[in-house]
Amino acid sequence: MNNGDLEGGGDEAYSGKVGRKYSPVGAKDRAVLEMSSMDPGSSSSDSKSSIRNIKVGAQGNLDSNGRESSIPDNGANGPHREHKLELFGFDSLVSILGLKSMTGEQIQAPSSPRDSEHVSITTGQPRPSDVKMGTMMGVFVPCLQSILGIIYYIRFSWIIGMGGIGESLLLVSLCGLCTFLTGISLSAIATNGAMKGGGPYYLIGRALGPEVGVSIGLCFFLGNAVAGALYVLGAVETFLKALPSAGIFSETTTKVNGTVSEPIQSISTHDLQIYGIVVTIILCIIVFGGVKMINRVAPAFLIPVLLSVFCIFLGVFLARKDDPEPGVTGLSLKSFKDNWSSDYQNTNNAGIPDTNGKVEWDFHALVGLFFPAVTGIMAGSNRSASLKDTQRSIPIGTLAATLSTTGLYLISVFLFGSVATREKLLTDRLLTATIAWPFPAIIHVGIILSTLGAALQSLTGAPRLLAAIANDDILPVLNYFKVADGSEPYMATLFTAILCLGCVVIGNLDLITPTVTMFFLLCYSGVNLSCFLLDLLDAPSWRPRWKFHHWSLSLLGASLCIVIMFLISWSFTVVSLALASLIYYYVSIKGKAGDWGDGFKSAYFQLALRSLRSLGANQVHPKNWYPIPLVFCRPWGKLPENVPCHPKLADFANCMKKKGRGMSIFVSIMDGDYHECAEDAKAACKALDTYINYKNCEGVAEIVVAPNMSEGFRGIVQTMGLGNLKPNIVVMRYPEIWRRENLKEIPAVFVGIINDCIVANKAVVIVKGLDEWPNEYQRQYGTIDLYWIVKDGGLMLLLSQLLLTKESFESCKIQVFCIAEEDSDAEGLKADVKKFLYDLRMQAEVIVITIKSWDLQPEGGSQQDESLEAFTAAQQRVSGYLAEIKAAAKKEGNPLMADGKPVVVNEQLVEKFLYTTLKLNSTILRYSRMAAVVLVSLPPPPVSHPAYCYMEYMDLLVENVPRLLMVRGYYRDVVTLFT
Repeated sequence: MNNGDLEGGGDEAYSGKVGRKYSPVGAKDRAVLEMSSMDPGSSSSDSKSSIRNIKVGAQGNLDSNGRESSIPDNGANGPHREHKLELFGFDSLVSILGLKSMTGEQIQAPSSPRDSEHVSITTGQPRPSDVKMGTMMGVFVPCLQSILGIIYYIRFSWIIGMGGIGESLLLVSLCGLCTFLTGISLSAIATNGAMKGGGPYYLIGRALGPEVGVSIGLCFFLGNAVAGALYVLGAVETFLKALPSAGIFSETTTKVNGTVSEPIQSISTHDLQIYGIVVTIILCIIVFGGVKMINRVAPAFLIPVLLSVFCIFLGVFLARKDDPEPGVTGLSLKSFKDNWSSDYQNTNNAGIPDTNGKVEWDFHALVGLFFPAVTGIMAGSNRSASLKDTQRSIPIGTLAATLSTTGLYLISVFLFGSVATREKLLTDRLLTATIAWPFPAIIHVGIILSTLGAALQSLTGAPRLLAAIANDDILPVLNYFKVADGSEPYMATLFTAILCLGCVVIGNLDLITPTVTMFFLLCYSGVNLSCFLLDLLDAPSWRPRWKFHHWSLSLLGASLCIVIMFLISWSFTVVSLALASLIYYYVSIKGKAGDWGDGFKSAYFQLALRSLRSLGANQVHPKNWYPIPLVFCRPWGKLPENVPCHPKLADFANCMKKKGRGMSIFVSIMDGDYHECAEDAKAACKALDTYINYKNCEGVAEIVVAPNMSEGFRGIVQTMGLGNLKPNIVVMRYPEIWRRENLKEIPAVFVGIINDCIVANKAVVIVKGLDEWPNEYQRQYGTIDLYWIVKDGGLMLLLSQLLLTKESFESCKIQVFCIAEEDSDAEGLKADVKKFLYDLRMQAEVIVITIKSWDLQPEGGSQQDESLEAFTAAQQRVSGYLAEIKAAAKKEGNPLMADGKPVVVNEQLVEKFLYTTLKLNSTILRYSRMAAVVLVSLPPPPVSHPAYCYMEYMDLLVENVPRLLMVRGYYRDVVTLFT
């Protein structure tokens, strides 16, 4: 940091007594280079990077000052051409930004909000890219394939039999409304800018912040991994239903609701586990070796699904004529009436009605069972990197798939409820295959292919979601799953396969589906809350192309998701929310900080603006008064290189806050011209901010460039802060070195700062002995002594109470010394002060001291001798200084001048002030030599007095006092007697 010539010595290096070399921070220092690499407007010739180190493949044609250089340009646009916009000092937008619409060049978006990320822009021929997909194949088909799956084929008819047609319609409408509202929120967020990989994690993280994004993203990853097991078990169950002889184990159920019926063959759980493990391993091998092939073949999996649905509908209408099985009535009004109401029964683990069954069913349980049938609306957003136009394809494709499948489910409720008896609906788990025309094998093939395709999508998408979270570099524990751009996430795929195998071992489809439901609902609620927050805040950057959205719809969608979670199972809901909360807490503690411009930051900003306006311009009531210290970091001497501030200033600033509440403003002044020092000031501000964060001090850093220290501080004290959040206390270090280093400019600057604070009505706290100020781990004992001389609004008393709240001073006691003339009523003054402190709820011992300003007789032994020695030396220096300025004025024939201003010197008054400070210093040494800290009222600089004389007063006052605070209040009370 450039401290100018004020510290004495110009710009040359300064060597201290211990031999350590000090020098101001120069333009080539590391902090300056780091700052210049962050700023796009860097004018330093040493800086070779801009805001994100944009690298152009060919040599540029601009030098560091924005002027054309002589280096030829042989890039994509051919040789260097004359620019018509040379006046603006920049190249054309095509060359600088690489806009895809103009050049076809690919710009890699940043993967995480890191300061050191690199954006590489290549010139010349654009790199070949993969074929982009449109709305149909890129969004609608994947969503339709993910939504229309196993639940519809092997559970939907059973759900209608258990809940009846009426409650099934309510169930489908409730779940469909939830996904439709989520689709609207997803469309709004997805059309508010370009999207990257990660799907909902990317959207939620950029809207609600890294912590919320990672917590919900990891839960969504678990949901996808568990969904893979769900699809695998569905395919295996369908296969074993089609080929019962393939089962290794068998289990026969002979009772339905306690009555003897024909034997019903039930699939063994062990068969599901064995076949499920084998199928999962095969799928994982395919994923490891042929992900690109799967993405190309995946749309073909939808053809058997659509064909099977057509066969089911055809079979419903032909059921009467097509030799139906017992229980299949065809479309019948009687069946419709019989199946309208619900008939909840106990079942065994296989879902067969049994009066002795341990599984109880109600509407809440059916919601958990059915909801996975409407999930899958995120399949299009997960493919955002492969879409031609994400802002058009995602809204249209997602909402079209949601409405199509919801309509299909509603129609199927009427058809399935009218085509069979309730007993057939409850006992035939593959009723869709039974009624399908021309033969059930079509349904079996369709179910197996659709579920295997959905499982492949889950095992392909979940690892990429985990890799996207890892690539954002938020959690160090996920570094194992990082992948380079264009590479396959093998480690993430292996981890997903292990999770999927664990769920397959459970082997019970009805136990897995509520878990999937909770994770998906948690993700959907995150998407809705993200859109709600962004829509409610309505920041200038919130301009989605999808206009059919409103914050009330997003709030309704989020509320509906939460309600459905509790309807399904309050225990599963609590577990999922607890898991998300634990991940959030872990990310907030262990995660790396990042700023993604999320909605919470916008909310904080708007809340701060509203709070600032609510405070108004009137003075804050004493009960609501908080110290807002303006910590003056500009040292009176040289600091070591790259040290932005005295190490103990932040410790002292923390002592002025109660329980850490409050804000500090750390400000430093850099001498020079603003245009020349702007980059150095930014680097210094960054270093100062790092120091504040390192010291765990709540505050902000500001660097001001000014011609000199006095002008800079005068501008700061007038303009710093907003409304009632302006700093009210100026904190600075006492310039103890000014005489030792012969820095004759310091007195005028020091006195000018105090006068500026008085004019601006700012309180002043000057710290003497800052080097010995204790940190939070150094416990102090003894007393905190207050020498209360003048009325300061109670600031000195309040500071002493704030010191007691810190661990380092909590063992100390307060002593209040009142200075009075000898003929004053000492006992009356003591009683008044005690009563005043009692009303202020402050415990302190009151001591009244009488002092004779003109009495030079020794009263305190060695303390008085020390003060007299200092007084004699100060008296000689003042006499010499006055003689010097008088001689200079007489020689030049001008009035008496000091510090460039006319002064009036009353030598008798000067001697009186010296005597006053002598007595006060001797009193402090007599009573407070062993005090932990001493607070004394700061006398204002006398009018028309030379600054040099005032510095002598102050030096005599602080002589031999190791740790002292000089406090001057301002024209208002900061404490009150009333409740």
